[in-house]
Amino acid sequence: MKIAIGSDHAGFEYKSQLIVFLQELGYDVKDFGTHSLDSVDYPDFAHPVASSVENGENTLGILVCGSANGVAITANKHQGIRAAIAWQNEIAALARQHNNANIVCIPARFIDIELAKKITETFLTTEFEGGRHANRVGKIACA
Repeated sequence: MKIAIGSDHAGFEYKSQLIVFLQELGYDVKDFGTHSLDSVDYPDFAHPVASSVENGENTLGILVCGSANGVAITANKHQGIRAAIAWQNEIAALARQHNNANIVCIPARFIDIELAKKITETFLTTEFEGGRHANRVGKIACA
C-alpha cells in the first residue's frame, strides 16, 4: 500500500518518526514535506498529499500539524478527499469504518507519539464497512 504523508513544522518530528514506523511495517511512503522545523504554511503540504490520494498516486494519506484542524480543512477542499481528525484510536477506526476516510489528520500537540503510531496503524488497517454507511458517504460530495 502506498501512503502519502505531510506535515507543517509543528508536526515535523512526529512525521519523521511515523515514516520510519510505516517503513518498518512494510508500507511504501511518499514524504511531501516539510523537511525541517522552520515555520511553514500547512496548506503547502496538505494540498499535495490530498492531490496524490485523490488522483490515486497514493492509497491513503496522513497529515500532521499542531491541532490537525488546518490540514483537515485544507485536505477536505479536495472533492475526492475525506480527511478525519483522530486523537483517539477508536476515532481513527470509525473514520475508516463509517466514513471511508482516506486521510487521517493527527494533532501532534495533543497526543504522544505512541498514540500517533497506534492511530496511524489502526487507520491503515481498518476497512470501510460499506452497507448503510455507503449511502451516507455518497451524500458527502457537492457535485
